[in-house]
Amino acid sequence: MSAPSSKPTVTEREARQVAEAAREQDWRKPSFAKELFLGRFRLDLIHPHPLPPAEDSRRGEEFLAKLRVFCETQIDAARIEREARIPDEVIAGLKEIGALGMKIDTKYGGLGLTQVYYNKALALAGSACPAVGVLLSAHQSIGVPQPLKLFGTDEQKAEFLPRCARTAISAFLLTEPDVGSDPARLATSAVRDGDAYVLDGVKLWTTNGVIADLLVVMARVPKTEDGKGGITAFVVETDSPGITVENRNAFMGLRGIENGVTRFHQVRVPAANRIGPEGAGLKIALTTLNTGRLSLPASCVAAGKWCLKIAREWSAAREQWGRPIAEHEAVGKKISFIAATTFALEAVLDLSSQMADEDRNDIRIEGALAKLFASEMGWLMADELVQIRGGRGFETAESLAARGEKAVPAEQVLRDLRINRIFEGSTEIMHLLIAREAVDAHLKVAGDLIDPDKSLQDKAKAGAGAGVFYAKWLPKLVAGSGQLPGTYGEFRHGIDLSRHLRYVERNARKLARSTFYAMSRWQGRMETKQGFLGRIVDIGAELFAMSAVCVRAELLRTQGDHGREAYQLADAFCEQSRIRVEELFGRLWTNTDTVDRKVVKGVMGGAYTWLEEGIVDPSGDGPWIADTTPGPSKADNLHRPVN
Repeated sequence: MSAPSSKPTVTEREARQVAEAAREQDWRKPSFAKELFLGRFRLDLIHPHPLPPAEDSRRGEEFLAKLRVFCETQIDAARIEREARIPDEVIAGLKEIGALGMKIDTKYGGLGLTQVYYNKALALAGSACPAVGVLLSAHQSIGVPQPLKLFGTDEQKAEFLPRCARTAISAFLLTEPDVGSDPARLATSAVRDGDAYVLDGVKLWTTNGVIADLLVVMARVPKTEDGKGGITAFVVETDSPGITVENRNAFMGLRGIENGVTRFHQVRVPAANRIGPEGAGLKIALTTLNTGRLSLPASCVAAGKWCLKIAREWSAAREQWGRPIAEHEAVGKKISFIAATTFALEAVLDLSSQMADEDRNDIRIEGALAKLFASEMGWLMADELVQIRGGRGFETAESLAARGEKAVPAEQVLRDLRINRIFEGSTEIMHLLIAREAVDAHLKVAGDLIDPDKSLQDKAKAGAGAGVFYAKWLPKLVAGSGQLPGTYGEFRHGIDLSRHLRYVERNARKLARSTFYAMSRWQGRMETKQGFLGRIVDIGAELFAMSAVCVRAELLRTQGDHGREAYQLADAFCEQSRIRVEELFGRLWTNTDTVDRKVVKGVMGGAYTWLEEGIVDPSGDGPWIADTTPGPSKADNLHRPVN
């Protein structure tokens, strides 16, 4: 059985078709964020704020208490950073308290926590040590448990979930050295051979892959008379013959994660281990990520809370010009940003997670917006903390301790958070993914109209349908409840949050009008306007966050739980967010996109190589992308299971 010797060659159009085929095509449930992008502010979908059942909260709080004790007594974050490895005894302890099975149903030996409490647990563990949070998240958010929960057979669940709940660490293997967010070029193959598939290929950046017992592997199955083929998902035992962990990767942050390069050479995988039908792998991956992405906002919320704590304590202790630095406006604005943004990230995360638990809303856009917004804002908060700390922010915790000061790892948090803007969909890819979902309604009615490959007859038919849709839709974007002063009056308690919700409603309609105008202007070229689409998505993210903070503040007020302070934080965040929204709207039409494209063309054409003179490049030798030709491994196997 020989493996394919070359990578798939695909055109840009073919790559888009593969991604499009993997999308969930229909919207069977309402979506607050989808409606927002269409200019419809459906506050009723998120207010009153949904709450978990009392029993779910009780079990969740019970586990959080146990996890907190473990984190405080068993996790030495400084040691993990120093040794670049989570000690085996820590992983064994996590197994013992059931942390591997937080999202796994109790009937399979898991804890059966809700998404809300799972994320709270990840935030808690990640605050103790970000690498520990990543270990747990990679195992449960995208590893074996989640795809099996959604798409596995009863037999697969019975075989693998009890192991994942207590002993077996899992990893998710999609990325390849030459394949990132363009899965149409996936090269790892899975060839049917009787009652098994034979896997060949190389996977890169396999978080948990060095220590994993079970893998979810995406591989391309050739089309045959008996099977449709395509990208397919498999559960693979890591100790199968032919699997080699060839390298443990090292990064600027998250030094403790066990991330590697894994080679498959003639690895036999039982057909019974295939998840879903042939060709469903990419859809399984994307659906898994709808909620799996919420683990990243959890880590950002934890970082924000820590940044706020350190900023408060340090800014009270450090004096400049006769008073604490917090009393200087330049520093105070940074503290206000950290506090308001942390409140917003927790609001977005809890709201999205609770909607995921209730399963009455489609949260594919909400989950993606939460990941996008939190990863960008989390990085900014950490950067502001480093600035507030000054030279001490740039100094390592180990160095601070060595000279007798509090070992505050501000620079480490900055390094650890940086990957969130890349993990599970880079910011740029998230912009495109969310934009595609946001304009779905437009493409459904006018897709053929702007498709250059469609016939005149198809375009005429699409034009008629679009005319009917827009005749009904566009007039609704002219006026709305956001123009009535008394709307959303239940959000007026000392501090008036109703005005912010009216702002959201008005600007949701403005956002929809801007999108329609752009589609009318650029038509089929709209997909190339990535700068414009990114700004559209960022505006939507801000409006979603503003909605979430107002709803959360009102929830806390009704519960008598810091309601006054919550209103203050919500008001501050909305004021800050409004400034960003206005700037983004302005940049929709006044920007440097055109001149930037000219400069890029010049750079890539070699017109500016003279600008690169006068330096020494310290980079080492070697190809930009390592050779991943299928074949037996020439490296030692670095896989080390944790017993």
